[in-house]
Amino acid sequence: MRGGLPVEMLLACGYAVFLVAVAAVLEKVAKHAQRRSEQYELAGFRYHAGSDVWECPEGSHLVRVETDDLRRAVRYRAPARHCNGCHKKGDCTDSDQGREIEQRLDLWLQTGLNRFHRGLSLTLLVLAGLLLVVETLRYPGTIRAGLPAGLLVVIAFAGVRLVSRPSNGCADRRP
Repeated sequence: MRGGLPVEMLLACGYAVFLVAVAAVLEKVAKHAQRRSEQYELAGFRYHAGSDVWECPEGSHLVRVETDDLRRAVRYRAPARHCNGCHKKGDCTDSDQGREIEQRLDLWLQTGLNRFHRGLSLTLLVLAGLLLVVETLRYPGTIRAGLPAGLLVVIAFAGVRLVSRPSNGCADRRP
């Protein structure tokens, strides 16, 4: 016993804090990777909302060619004659039909890989909470110390925030 709490309870609390930290780091890393992926895919391209076109670094316009309501995606394509005659084609696309950009209209959370990362983070939070509940049931007198209860509140708050908010600013997608 240390400070009124059994050593096992203190270790469980420390491990729960570790699991919460890992969940937070996992969420940040997943968001960062998604942002970098999107930036790389669209590097040098600019969207013109007034005319609903993308402009490539060489000045060619990619116009909307398809709206897929089922997948909630919009595809834009540059004219093949512009891309096939462009000196940067090799760095931009290997398609003979012209460069394409597909924009998802859904939030970051609604894509499969990102749901997976979110699920891992939530699983870690649930495990941390379950560990604290089990330890509190094993040592019923320790609830007076407030540490396990306080950590449970923090874990619940983190879980609610994770479930209720989008993972990045993709709600303001351009198209």
